[in-house]
Amino acid sequence: MVNKVLIEGKLNLIIEYVNRLKELKSLPLKEFLEDYRNPATAESYLRRALEAVFDIGRHILAKSRGRDLSLEYKGIARGLRELGIVDENLGQKLMQMAGYRNRMVHLYSLVTDEELYEIIQNDLKDFLNFVNSIKEYLAKLQ
Repeated sequence: MVNKVLIEGKLNLIIEYVNRLKELKSLPLKEFLEDYRNPATAESYLRRALEAVFDIGRHILAKSRGRDLSLEYKGIARGLRELGIVDENLGQKLMQMAGYRNRMVHLYSLVTDEELYEIIQNDLKDFLNFVNSIKEYLAKLQ
């Protein structure tokens, strides 16, 4: 059985992290780059939000399929799409997010401050789309 309280807690974390990233989003690029703490903060909250997304997905897949088929992050994205929990477009975005999560964790020295800025400017809506999809899924379970 899916643990709704656990999932809702992680959804709230995603919303909190996105709200903090939105504060950085309001900065012009020059100002964002001038303070070394801004990219570090963006990277931290972005990574945390990604981890929460995939923790939620892993939990749902483990409980929905009765086994953990989601050891790999892209597998989590595929599984959520296959179960119809997220639509095709969001499933594709989650695949990209999985790749970026792996890049942040394993190839962190290649992540630039400019690309972090670009992500917070253009991609925060994907987190909110995920939150909404999961809330819809949880509502159907009642």
